Amino acid sequence: MSRPCIFFDRDGIVNESPGPGYVERWEDFHLQPGFVAALKVVTDKGYPSVIVTNQQGVAKGLYSEDELRAMHGNMRAELQGHGVDVLDVFQCVHLAADDCACRKPKPGMIFQAAEKHDLDPAASWMIGDSEKDVEAGQAAGCRTIRVCPANEITKADFRVETMDEAAVLLERELEPCV
Repeated sequence: MSRPCIFFDRDGIVNESPGPGYVERWEDFHLQPGFVAALKVVTDKGYPSVIVTNQQGVAKGLYSEDELRAMHGNMRAELQGHGVDVLDVFQCVHLAADDCACRKPKPGMIFQAAEKHDLDPAASWMIGDSEKDVEAGQAAGCRTIRVCPANEITKADFRVETMDEAAVLLERELEPCV
């Protein structure tokens, strides 16, 4: 039986946004406390969580897939130090111009995770900081939360300005997952 999941974007949600550039080294990866709080809510309510992230820096040659995997391993170790973890991390390492099925705003990574882990996207949530995240989530049938300034236009089901606010919203909106 498929189960719901909470999908999270990475840069700007899990870790501090690098701005227009890329997080190329672990030393530049800074976990957001609000994400840890949100992940604790999700975990306490019984939901698995998966990170889905566009990482075209690999295709641009800024860092390798091995370096990216190591960064995600370090991230998971840090999360475990806070008493939480994610079920999996899916990354699209293609260029935007490649028009692949996995790069958000397409829902390919969500569907890959659903198939691998028997997840139900239609009963799930996608949380991101860009409209591409919202579009990917909605294309997969998920409810969506966008973390962005109040004056930005979004088609997300919910909008919050910080990950701390996302944790509060999840505490209020998520029914316990049995």
